[in-house]
Amino acid sequence: MALFREVRAVTGMGLRSIPQRLASSSVVVIGIAGVVGVLVSVLGMAMSFSEHVTSTGRADRAIVLRSGSGVEVSSVLDTNEALIIMDKPGVARDAEGKALATRDMIRGINLVRKVDGAPASLTIRGTTQQTFAIRPEIELVSGRMFEPGLRELIVGKSALDEFVGLGVGDSVTLQNGQWTVVGAFVSGDSFESSLLADVDVVLSEYERPGPSSVTVLLESEGAYQTFVDAVTTDPALRVDVIRERDYYAQQSEQLRGILDAIIYFVGGIMAVGAIFAALNTMYSAVSARGVEIATLRAIGFGSTGVVVSVLIEALLLALLGALLGASVAWIFFGGNTIAMEGGLGAAVFQLKITPALLAIGVGTACVVGIFGGLLPALSAASRSVAVALRSG
Repeated sequence: MALFREVRAVTGMGLRSIPQRLASSSVVVIGIAGVVGVLVSVLGMAMSFSEHVTSTGRADRAIVLRSGSGVEVSSVLDTNEALIIMDKPGVARDAEGKALATRDMIRGINLVRKVDGAPASLTIRGTTQQTFAIRPEIELVSGRMFEPGLRELIVGKSALDEFVGLGVGDSVTLQNGQWTVVGAFVSGDSFESSLLADVDVVLSEYERPGPSSVTVLLESEGAYQTFVDAVTTDPALRVDVIRERDYYAQQSEQLRGILDAIIYFVGGIMAVGAIFAALNTMYSAVSARGVEIATLRAIGFGSTGVVVSVLIEALLLALLGALLGASVAWIFFGGNTIAMEGGLGAAVFQLKITPALLAIGVGTACVVGIFGGLLPALSAASRSVAVALRSG
């Protein structure tokens, strides 16, 4: 109890003196606010991007690519291979006995962003009408479906919100002519950042011999291995098979790695700067209160109470900075639409600032506060009482 009273008394004196040290204390608060704001925002971007990409795909769908290609853009299958793949065991079928599978081909096109008028790339995916049976998450919300054999497009809502000239009825210039936007759709995943059109027309437009991939709906998740074995043991095929969910998760790894590097590099530099700012401020605070602390120790206050009180002050300043930085990130960045370049086109998604991210920011601020206050606290506790009184 005696220690608690000492800590309370010394801490109270220190906090009451903050108005006289407002400028130096503000340096700590603003520095830590910057660390927390940047950390929370970039972590939110990385998390939101990962969720956006990994939400694409299901465990009961599989993608087939040319062997060794790794991604759709570098994969080319011929029409006969696609038909053979669709006929393999494990593929689900509709009421008429048709395979629930689709041939897809993707390409990048350049459009203009609404927010700043800057050019950015977007993906156009050629697909078949069967895609809407195997991908029920794609839901038309305005206009109509594209017609096979025509230069018609339907646009994902995220792409519609982010880019100029994608409204229903607008014309989009592709490689060899004008295409008409006839509808808009939502899907809640990365497909919503793209344009969909008839695969045969897209193949003709870009003079490609065959689709990039075949996506199949499996009879069940457990049918995956049956399908893989049937495809990979067929000597007429030289292809790789991967679950759709795993494929899109792999596509996010490279960009997520870049974001992680930014988080650790930029956040680390800012955190070190904030620690030095806190060290400087707390040393100044201890120096200004040197006679006061020495007097308290001379009349019986222990060094432990002094250490704890200085650390508490540093933590309180850090928490104030954390609340400021987290509030800025929440208010100004939460819910913003981000268009992040990756692969062929932009991934358009909303930046989410979650309570978990805010907790990480506050935790980081506390670590910075402890490191910034520890050395000044130990210095104050170990300083000779006589020397401190003479220096005052």
